[in-house]
Amino acid sequence: MLNEAREAYPFVEDSFTRFLSQSNIYGLCQAGEQELLAATLKGKVVCFRYQDLQRKIRPVAKEVQFTYIPVDAEIVSIDAFNKSLPKRGLVVGITFIKDSGDKATPFLNIYCDYEPGSEFNLESIAQSCLNLELQFTPFQLYHTEVQCKDGGSETVFLLSGHDQRIHLYKENASLHQFEEQPVERLFPELQELPSNVLWLDVLSIPDGRRLSAFGCQNGCVGLALVDQRGPEILQSWRIQQDSPISTVLLFPLNCQTEPNKTTEEKNVETQCYNLLVTSTIEMAVVYRDVQERGMSHPVCLSESDQWDAVLCALVIDLDFDGQKEVLLGTYGQELLCYKFQQPVRGTSGQFQLLWRRSFKSPLLSIIYLDLTGDGLRELAILTLKGLHIMQHSLTCTAELVLQRLAKRVSMLTGRSEPGTATGQDSKEKDTPNRKEERTIHPPSN
Repeated sequence: MLNEAREAYPFVEDSFTRFLSQSNIYGLCQAGEQELLAATLKGKVVCFRYQDLQRKIRPVAKEVQFTYIPVDAEIVSIDAFNKSLPKRGLVVGITFIKDSGDKATPFLNIYCDYEPGSEFNLESIAQSCLNLELQFTPFQLYHTEVQCKDGGSETVFLLSGHDQRIHLYKENASLHQFEEQPVERLFPELQELPSNVLWLDVLSIPDGRRLSAFGCQNGCVGLALVDQRGPEILQSWRIQQDSPISTVLLFPLNCQTEPNKTTEEKNVETQCYNLLVTSTIEMAVVYRDVQERGMSHPVCLSESDQWDAVLCALVIDLDFDGQKEVLLGTYGQELLCYKFQQPVRGTSGQFQLLWRRSFKSPLLSIIYLDLTGDGLRELAILTLKGLHIMQHSLTCTAELVLQRLAKRVSMLTGRSEPGTATGQDSKEKDTPNRKEERTIHPPSN
């Protein structure tokens, strides 16, 4: 039960789009800057965007006719990405299973238009298909950027399957199509997997390195630190949990080091990398500072196991204070928000449950993006019955903007009188906040 000290839910619902059939945890992706693609199990793909209709910004949901998806197909997963520069174009991947009567046949379709002027046109892209028959049942379709030997970068698809393998699909520029390549060439850490991988996440970090994490059907969680220039595995860790892993998510988090009493050093804010792991039965857990500690420092998210299985997760800065919050979506129809509390008096930092919000059906996927183009992002939540679009409360956001503007005015006023104590005070107090002030965007009129 939440007490009165916990914060109120900071969103208001702007729209809800009901689907004719249900989706799944792999059924939502961002396509470009301001569009979403949602796939339903009955072979339909819906594009969701906001459009200027009769001088008002209104949500529009429209089915996109992707070629070579049979009417009786069951879509498993969907993903999309913009090609890494200097290449241009949107790439969409869709996995599905075709029921031919005698047997079910899995496929991966990759859509990409190479005609100049059509590289980002979704209607044209949907007609340009590479159809690949698979020898395994597909699960998560995921994209990530890899470093090339020439110093550039390229975005590739990674697809997990029931054959306990991760499959890599990379563009062959000379043939203008994608093709499967041995995953160990670019991802040696994704070999010899202990079970079917249900969720995969990769995060690039400084000095040409990356962190890779995967969660398996048998409860195994794997983590690796890799030098991308090899690629070469620098360190790897594995742990075993008691239930299938539903999500793994790597994310940075600002944290304060404890002051040294002997040298009287002040608290220093540093950034460390963390791994969120959710499963179908157990409490969600964040492994802190994995780059240095591996998975030896777990912090449980209390009450996260009280609303059935956690199916999706997201780590974003919801309150614009520069510190990220952890969102969990559950099969028990709850959205949970946790915030990291800095360590006090020698205690370890903890994640506190700030608020929760109930929905009318299980939550499957969450994405945070600017759908309306006003500089303020929306929270897109895919549930078993459809797509919810949640917007930040404009009243609260406007109050926050006014507070930050007042601080900035105060700081500038203080600077105009550099000889006064007030001016010095203002400078010391406001300087640490300059970075976060630049990241907040006021809503458009």
